Amino acid sequence: MKLELRHDGNYIKWLAAIKLKIRQVQLKAAVKVNTELLTFYWELGVDIVQKQAEAKWGDGLIGQLSKDLSAEFPDIKGFSRTNLLYIRQWYMFYFENFKKIPQAVGQMSNAFVKEIFQVPWGHNREIVAKCKTLEEAVFYVRNTIKHNWSRAVLVHQIEWGLFRREGKAVNNFALTLPKPHSDLAMQTLNDPYIFDFLAMTKDYDERELEKALTGHITTFLLELGTGFAYVGRQIPLHVGESEFFIDLLFYHLKLRCYVVIELKTVAFQPEFAGKLNFYVTAVDRRLRNELDRQTIGIFICKTKDKVVAEYSLSDIKKPLGISEYRLTQSLPKKFKSSLPSIQEIKAGLSGDGNKEK
Repeated sequence: MKLELRHDGNYIKWLAAIKLKIRQVQLKAAVKVNTELLTFYWELGVDIVQKQAEAKWGDGLIGQLSKDLSAEFPDIKGFSRTNLLYIRQWYMFYFENFKKIPQAVGQMSNAFVKEIFQVPWGHNREIVAKCKTLEEAVFYVRNTIKHNWSRAVLVHQIEWGLFRREGKAVNNFALTLPKPHSDLAMQTLNDPYIFDFLAMTKDYDERELEKALTGHITTFLLELGTGFAYVGRQIPLHVGESEFFIDLLFYHLKLRCYVVIELKTVAFQPEFAGKLNFYVTAVDRRLRNELDRQTIGIFICKTKDKVVAEYSLSDIKKPLGISEYRLTQSLPKKFKSSLPSIQEIKAGLSGDGNKEK
């Protein structure tokens, strides 16, 4: 009977529906617990600020409160002096910033505060500790909710300045793509891209950079942003009697289109746009099917003159973007060969260092 049920279509659908309900209940429970915790923290932050001001208890309040609450609730870690200071900082960050906006203080308990209550406490701590402005904090709160970032990913995005880089690249998307597709495509571009996770020689070339990026594809995908799926490198395209090779090819799951990425370790030149335009056209005609949207091209180069880049894209009909990259970690060539490979590191960690590769 068990075997028959496992292969019964109706049972499989019913089981899938039950699993979905369980996940939804788990998610709702987690969100509810998080919301109730943060509501309490918010109110506690209000009380701490008010008591310090009205009762003139000063900085000693935090330490004494921590001792008393920890003694009463020893199993709750949230009453440490450090966490209470974060709770105060968290409330004050938004209170002080909202005070600068006319009529905003009265709205604090409305839409945006409800949003920050959707973000786990650890995420909220990182945001107020690392963000300098309300606009930046709002950006990371909303993107955490939208993309379900882990705390590690959130910290990565803040420290690498995604807020200042997202959507900043030179592009012609507004002229070549329909709305809202063009707006979403613009948001996928960063300028510059940060490749600090790579250790390169000072005289590296495009192929070396390309190989290094694909060797660190997980980190590279994180830097590209949400939605990119890696297809391959040096993808061959047959056009006429010639064969061409695309540096990197991705598929964007939200845009529903191929994304061609070309790399240059030199400053952007106008002729580069023509080459990328050719590759995008070739992908549209050779790989794209009726369900895919128009292919997008992204040129990532070491530097660019913004005016030259804008002129280069002005009459091109395909959607292209031009960004720079930053690479601050560089190794002298004589040291490169002495570094262990990723395979050697893995072997060492697993205790297989003496085994034959």
